[in-house]
Amino acid sequence: MTSGGIRRSFTAAATLALASFGSVVHAAPGPWQLNMERGASTWSQVPYHLNNISLAVCTVIGILVFGAMFIAMFRFRKSRGAVAEKWSHNTMVEVVWTTIPVIILVVLAYLATGGLTSWADTTGSQMTVKVTGFQWKWRYDYVDYMGKSIDKVSFMSKLDSQSNQTRQLDSGMDPYAVKVGDESTYLLDVDKPLVVPVDTKIRFVITSGDVIHSWWVPATGWKIDAIPGIINAAWANFQTPGTYRGQCAELCGQDHGFMPIVVVVKSKADFATWLAGQEAQSAAPAAPAGASTAAAPQSAQVATVPVSGKQG
Repeated sequence: MTSGGIRRSFTAAATLALASFGSVVHAAPGPWQLNMERGASTWSQVPYHLNNISLAVCTVIGILVFGAMFIAMFRFRKSRGAVAEKWSHNTMVEVVWTTIPVIILVVLAYLATGGLTSWADTTGSQMTVKVTGFQWKWRYDYVDYMGKSIDKVSFMSKLDSQSNQTRQLDSGMDPYAVKVGDESTYLLDVDKPLVVPVDTKIRFVITSGDVIHSWWVPATGWKIDAIPGIINAAWANFQTPGTYRGQCAELCGQDHGFMPIVVVVKSKADFATWLAGQEAQSAAPAAPAGASTAAAPQSAQVATVPVSGKQG
């Protein structure tokens, strides 16, 4: 193969790769997606772009290195009469191929450090939610919202009953039949999702009550470990109302694969209505033990008199 043929082959391969991967970059999450999703939070764009930059750098380096290697193998092979040079080293070449990688690593480290510091900065949060991992479910405690504390709004969130029944051995149920609308939600839905408002900087404080878990919703652009005795914090600001799904990303036991995460993002007005309903429900007094007797029909009360009389 001539050098021109090799060049044309590499050009065709690069074009095919760009056509294949470039279209996937902007696709919604789905089967065979090869890139990260853009996410729905203001910060989720940061890791998305960092990933693309790193991928581009690695791709260019790979093309240059393997391209030079294959050109040397085919164009300067012994069967074509090529004779190896006998010099031991070239100082200028060594300086160049040492300096360029160092510069690339420094630039990538600078970008990554900036991304991490912005992700960890929860200053100015308008809402706080405590997330606690358990085997094998999540607990959500609403701490405050818009400067006001939230009292007694908390609940456990676990795998939805239909998925739980379907996953049992010999259930005979079809996993593809587990749907919400047209969306397949087998092992991806919960009985009580986390509900949050849109356009709000939400501080998540994350811990665990037993073993190490990891709270991961791809739409946020991050995942963070839930560790017993340690509080980790991160933030998200969702820009679009909708339902965003995630999973535990740390092997935490036999049912690790059955503790999904669902975040429902509502408009601020709808969230305020939902929160008020939750607060009213938690504030409602429990029914007295004798309430059922007091509320019993008169006929039932009269009917008990002869019985007590006979016992006397």
